[in-house]
Amino acid sequence: MDLIIVESPTKAKTLKNFLGANYTVLSSYGHIRDLPKSTLGIDIDDNFKIKYVIPTKARKNVTLLKKEVAKSDYIYLATDPDREGEAISWHLIEALGLNEKKNYKRITFHEITKSAIQESLKSPMELNQDLADAQQARRALDRIVGYKLSPFLWKKVARHLSAGRVQSVAVRLVVAREKEIKNFKPEEYWSITATLKKQSSDAINFEAVLSKIKGQPIPKLGIKNKDESENIVKKLQDANYKVVNIERKETLRNPLPPFTTSTLQQEASKKLRFPAKMTMRTAQELYEKGFITYHRTDSLNLSSQSLSAAKEFITKEYGDNYSLPLPRKFKAKGRTQEAHEAIRVTDVTKTPDSLKLDPRQAKLYKLIWSRFVACQMKEAIFDSIKTEVEANIDYTFQANGSTLKFDGFLKVYPMKYEEKELPELLTEEYLDLVELKPEQHFTQPPARYTEAGLIKELEAHEIGRPSTYAPIISTIQDRNYVQKNEDKRFAPTEIGVMVDDILVQHFPDIVDVKFTAKMEKELDKVAKGEEAWTTLLQKFYTPFNKNLESKYELVETKKVEPEKTDKICPKCGKPLVIKFGRFGKFMACSGFPDCKHTEPLENKNTKTGITCPKCEQGEIIGKKTKKGKLFYACSKWPDCDYALWDKPTGEKCEKCGSLMTEKNKKIKCSNKNCGKE
Repeated sequence: MDLIIVESPTKAKTLKNFLGANYTVLSSYGHIRDLPKSTLGIDIDDNFKIKYVIPTKARKNVTLLKKEVAKSDYIYLATDPDREGEAISWHLIEALGLNEKKNYKRITFHEITKSAIQESLKSPMELNQDLADAQQARRALDRIVGYKLSPFLWKKVARHLSAGRVQSVAVRLVVAREKEIKNFKPEEYWSITATLKKQSSDAINFEAVLSKIKGQPIPKLGIKNKDESENIVKKLQDANYKVVNIERKETLRNPLPPFTTSTLQQEASKKLRFPAKMTMRTAQELYEKGFITYHRTDSLNLSSQSLSAAKEFITKEYGDNYSLPLPRKFKAKGRTQEAHEAIRVTDVTKTPDSLKLDPRQAKLYKLIWSRFVACQMKEAIFDSIKTEVEANIDYTFQANGSTLKFDGFLKVYPMKYEEKELPELLTEEYLDLVELKPEQHFTQPPARYTEAGLIKELEAHEIGRPSTYAPIISTIQDRNYVQKNEDKRFAPTEIGVMVDDILVQHFPDIVDVKFTAKMEKELDKVAKGEEAWTTLLQKFYTPFNKNLESKYELVETKKVEPEKTDKICPKCGKPLVIKFGRFGKFMACSGFPDCKHTEPLENKNTKTGITCPKCEQGEIIGKKTKKGKLFYACSKWPDCDYALWDKPTGEKCEKCGSLMTEKNKKIKCSNKNCGKE
């Protein structure tokens, strides 16, 4: 009997369906060894020797695995095909004593299909220690930064704060963007649009935008103010408008490449409103059930078998005119390691409608299936037209039209496009002016990051790996350094700005985008066997620790003194004060530690002016939980416990009389049992 060890019980179950009775398939349930929780676990003086421990929750399973190893003829380590998967296999070798038995091999596959598993069993490999060491180095770097730097923040800001090597860079990006927005100074500019029509009674109107003055293109801020705009409009009122140029051509729109981890997270965020963490969890489920290929990848490669299958499916389902004569291949930019393929479905004939999946899995599967099929379909074809209209020789207006001629890949992967028809015009034809419309504009500040935008930024700067984007975004929210506002965009919290300011001032390398990207390249060298992982750690630790020690001596402890309030503790009657903690400011009893009463700090900027419907005395005001989440409650708390998560509109439900609330521009009754919208 041979034993196959994977890291997930779902993956184990899927493999069992493909293998015969000669194989036992068991799960490690993730990592079976880790660094200790209460100590650093790294001996800096002994060449960064790591003290691994088996967590309590894993001990029972390790005992079971050891028993199975003892009675198995051969052991196959079939963890995921990336650095973390290689590290899990290495930990299994060490914890289960496999080096003593010598009868084990490593197998990898990028899709959980019968053919892929059988092929991997025919060609087992040795463990790639370089990949395991790269993951070990990443874990050690993160532990050193977190363990050494966090106490510095406790001393300078507040207890229980945490600093992370890569997470701090993500916070830096959000804070820097927020400062850009606050410092932004809008600039005024104007545009002029002419509504024109052919010189016939039944002609349709169309719009053209002033694009050139005296033959020179107008820059975005070219018409700077109202006076300039009015002066131009005055000259154009009685002008003759003549068509001087018409350009017609076919334009092609190519499909997007198949998904990588980053682009899948971005698209699922935009189209499905999935957080990155949910996307990765759902993709993991689909992979382990055998429906998609491995989902942690930065490659755009597609196997020849999948390309042949896609061509056959497209031809059969949509016809020859949608099928490419030769496969379309894509090449990834930047560093592409480890992963052999992009994310695709394992069987293109398993259409989204043919599978019984839960709603969340079905949505993501459809997205992946559609993107894969679309990338092997013909381009969409548009008929485009550009028309230039001259007014008084000096001024040129431009009108653009576009109509879809052939939908191509858009048939399976819809994307936004604008169709705009223009009337049939002739060169030298004169047109009638219907209206001139000057319009004032102001330049806009950069937008706050959405989750998709932040992932794109991290990838652009080569920060982190495909498997780390979701944990990074989850961690900075859990630590209350950033929050999503009502538009689902990230804004830094007060505590996030304070921590970032201190790190920028005293540890600029830790939050420097280029430095962090350089560390990723160093980790890549370890993965390729070009540098020892301990050498990388030594190069990082020596200057880092020297700087840290000097900062402890030079920087005075910053204590945020409690602010006095006129409120009284409802438990003991002593005054309440405003303190500063891990989740920002909060109200606490001045009698601490004898009285440990705390409550969220009232947000003075979110008074609603709405009377509480329960006690009819207090006002509904915005408050924040300890973790900074906004909610709405009666100002008479704790005497009145009326509270809502969504913002009340002030209107009452016609059906039940409860307050109506608004969320994401949708109005509904606050009474869950009512359901009126």
